[in-house]
Amino acid sequence: MSRRATIRTTHDDPELVARALRPDNTDEMETSVEKGADPASDRTQSDGDDAGAVVTRIERETTGGLHSNVDDYVVNLEVAIDVAHAARNGDEQRGRPLDTGTVSDADSNTTHDTQ
Repeated sequence: MSRRATIRTTHDDPELVARALRPDNTDEMETSVEKGADPASDRTQSDGDDAGAVVTRIERETTGGLHSNVDDYVVNLEVAIDVAHAARNGDEQRGRPLDTGTVSDADSNTTHDTQ
């Protein structure tokens, strides 16, 4: 007997969130986008409105395996939402490097005697 979980989250740009999630999906996971009425409200999608739901179905043979996949998915979902938000609203770091690495005034080719 397999264990199943369905996780449905609504977003302003569900396609973008789903694209950010898919690379982290395992073979036991399927992510899709449902456009239209938001089940959390009585609002129906109008023309030009991107609102919809990201739906991910996970199926595993064990409860522990399902729990692990759901836990990983929720972490990945948080990151995907952050990525979608940054892409949709413009990254505040535009024009600046996203990762500056180690910052040092010393020449990286210079060796220092520590004795």
